[in-house]
Amino acid sequence: MARINDPELTKRRLHEVVEEMYDRIVKGEAPTMTLPVRTKNNIGFDRKLGVYKYGKKRSIRDATSLGSAKNLLRALHVVEFIEEMIEAGKSSTLREMYYISEGWGYGKFSTQNESNNLAEDLEVVTLCLREDFKLRPEEDGSRMIGNITINELNRRGQWMRINARDDVGDSGYGVPYNVEIEKIQLLEHDVKFLMAIETGGMFDRLIENGFDEKYDCGLIHLKGQPARSTRRIIKRMNEEWDIPVVVFLDADPWSFRIFASIAYGAIKTAHISEYLATPSASYLGITSDDILAYDLPSDDLSKKDIEALQAELSDPRFADGWWQDQINMMLDIGKKAEQQSLAKYGLDFVTDTYLPEKLGEMGLS
Repeated sequence: MARINDPELTKRRLHEVVEEMYDRIVKGEAPTMTLPVRTKNNIGFDRKLGVYKYGKKRSIRDATSLGSAKNLLRALHVVEFIEEMIEAGKSSTLREMYYISEGWGYGKFSTQNESNNLAEDLEVVTLCLREDFKLRPEEDGSRMIGNITINELNRRGQWMRINARDDVGDSGYGVPYNVEIEKIQLLEHDVKFLMAIETGGMFDRLIENGFDEKYDCGLIHLKGQPARSTRRIIKRMNEEWDIPVVVFLDADPWSFRIFASIAYGAIKTAHISEYLATPSASYLGITSDDILAYDLPSDDLSKKDIEALQAELSDPRFADGWWQDQINMMLDIGKKAEQQSLAKYGLDFVTDTYLPEKLGEMGLS
């Protein structure tokens, strides 16, 4: 799936949101904004795309109360703000938009989440992306290292050829927030697979041990729940270069959800799952049975962990039999474990034993 929405198309779609409100006002009715219900109860598997998408349930936001009227007023302010940025060739962080709303009177946001959620709502309604809106997140993307060569357009409008192994330090290449073709061109690679890694400590361990060079792979640090740009660059490399993706995480319910967001899409971004998700990604570990098989140091599940696992049993992204077994096993043993618990057997165990064994099972060693 390629994006880029023409700026004029983006503006036209935003105007349609305004027109829905306007048409009702001229009829003497309360203005409305119609959008999909954004909960897991309205997510279904799209077999054609191989990802989870919002279903047909719709909610109508109207101005029949002061709170809902303010939400619609904010939407109008945001549409105007986005159009001004498009015309001026500017961009804004989501945080900057939150503070700019200080001048919007009754349309002022009360919290950062309100502004973030409204930006997502407009994405859903218009079928555009926040990059089309010239909005960018506060967080940066991932770090990446490996024999992967790209072109990146710098702020001076010049293309820079960068190899993510030879032209960077040990911290790797920093992935920007926009990884579309107008900013990042994928040139060439010499890697057999990509490994997405949850924690910085494990990412650094694999670099120090030379894992990327020994096993001809690309390593990507997810930084916990991955940013959109991280998920997008993973998908682009998988799709455009046909490179397998394996995901190496902690063994806990929150890490399971990180994998689900990479492979199937996240609930908050189900409207663009086909743009961000990599359905062919494989979960390498740490699995629930790894905790037992490798006798890993572990912690007791907390009440919130247990509630999260129980919720995952009914989450459509975990409906597969293998995932049901992993979740139930974790509930049965009552334990969770971190990636770095593998250090119980020494600093080289993860690269000399654990990963080669797991990759061998996947046919990638």
